[in-house]
Amino acid sequence: MKQTVSIPRSPKADATLQLLWERIRRQGDMPGFTKAINAILASMRGEDEREFSMTQTVLSDPVLTQKVLRLANSGMYSAFGQRVDTVSKAILVLGTEAIGHLALGLKLIEELARSSPDSALAQVEMEKAVLAGMVAQQVAASAATRDPEEAVVCSILHSLGRMMVTFYLPERWALLQAQGAAIDAACLEQLGLTLEEIGRATAEHWGLPRNLIGAMRSIEPSARDDHFGHEDWLAALGTMSTRCADSLWHDDDDGNQKVNELAASFAPMLGVEPDRIMGAIEKAKVEAASDLTIAPLAKPAEKRAKAAAENRKRAASNQILMSGVAEMREIAGSASPSQMASMALETVYRGLAFTRAFAFLRNRREGKYLAKLALGAGATQLLGKLSFDDIYEPNVFHAALTSDRVIFIENAHDPKFASKLPGWWKEQLSSAHCFVIIPLCSGGQPAGFIYGDWDTTYPSIYLSQIEFSLLNDMRAEVVRTIERRAQMEVVAGRT
Repeated sequence: MKQTVSIPRSPKADATLQLLWERIRRQGDMPGFTKAINAILASMRGEDEREFSMTQTVLSDPVLTQKVLRLANSGMYSAFGQRVDTVSKAILVLGTEAIGHLALGLKLIEELARSSPDSALAQVEMEKAVLAGMVAQQVAASAATRDPEEAVVCSILHSLGRMMVTFYLPERWALLQAQGAAIDAACLEQLGLTLEEIGRATAEHWGLPRNLIGAMRSIEPSARDDHFGHEDWLAALGTMSTRCADSLWHDDDDGNQKVNELAASFAPMLGVEPDRIMGAIEKAKVEAASDLTIAPLAKPAEKRAKAAAENRKRAASNQILMSGVAEMREIAGSASPSQMASMALETVYRGLAFTRAFAFLRNRREGKYLAKLALGAGATQLLGKLSFDDIYEPNVFHAALTSDRVIFIENAHDPKFASKLPGWWKEQLSSAHCFVIIPLCSGGQPAGFIYGDWDTTYPSIYLSQIEFSLLNDMRAEVVRTIERRAQMEVVAGRT
């Protein structure tokens, strides 16, 4: 089934490619792509120091590091046993090829998402390519025997010819669009090459791996023959994913019907049941709705309205925090530590819209941290039940108190985080989805902390750098009051 015959190019085709390479030299790679992948390709092609080179490449990119470690710890690789905490071990588990493909896919998506082409048409084609990669990743993962990361790269590259023409040759693309629906026939007549041939020529120009270039071809669904191989499977998945992305783009009934037909027709070739393909595509749609920006599928107008409302809400919250800190500074000279802790508790409870908030104070005689103040529904009833020993234990609360840093836990119910939560929290506060710990340390010793949480009725929570800064300003005021009171007691004791 593999099609490897090289077709001689016409003068018109050569002229088109020369113009394309000249535009690339003038405008820069789309956008900076070859620079982004050179190190990855070099690492994949390395010999003696291959693993070390790939480790350096991964560690140079924090986002890639996180994705590599997440993949190495996923259920797919659970047979390797214990948790993988280093990139070096992840490379032993996954192999340099899998990580190379993961890196290529990530860089493609990052660079396409970051670009701001002058043409709206170019941006549409870029987002469709990203959507195709999302579909391919989910379908390949459902196949269980194929590499999802390689599938992402191949499926994005299926749209490379369209992206190159819309990005670098927008005037030619406008002429092609005017020819009507038969875009490939018009492309061959006007440019001397099909869009697929332009994509493959670009991939060769960039020096991409031969196996990826070999899969950059459209094939029609059919039964597998005896020569059906891995490149054919990737080509089939790339073809289906690209066509699905085009149909999914507008998020309408006609598009959904076409996607169902594509899943049914390509299922025998991919070796995946149609229902599983549709389930994978549904997962990709959810991912696309949050990650894409202009597709109707992503509901951009709704996102903008939601973002504007969130910004207004956040500005109001920050104003509450700023006003609270200002009030605390005004009364710092005359207030007691408990009064300052009470003001701080009220400020964060209102400013961050906590479900519940508690102020814990350390009782050195009893060797315990005890909850003394509470705000929120049902919080007061828990006061007598919230206490724990001040002897260090390896959990998130002692970690916050020891490091003297504000800690934000985004998902308290992540199974990997369960061992970091103490028994008293699991018994009394486990309805919280995420929470914040604000330590109050004086002279290197914890005096207490403020705790606030949100339950599952809240949407996803994140804290901005401004909010972290305001929380640190607020706790500094409380700590200064504690230190001032301690100094006064020392002076009183001497007299």
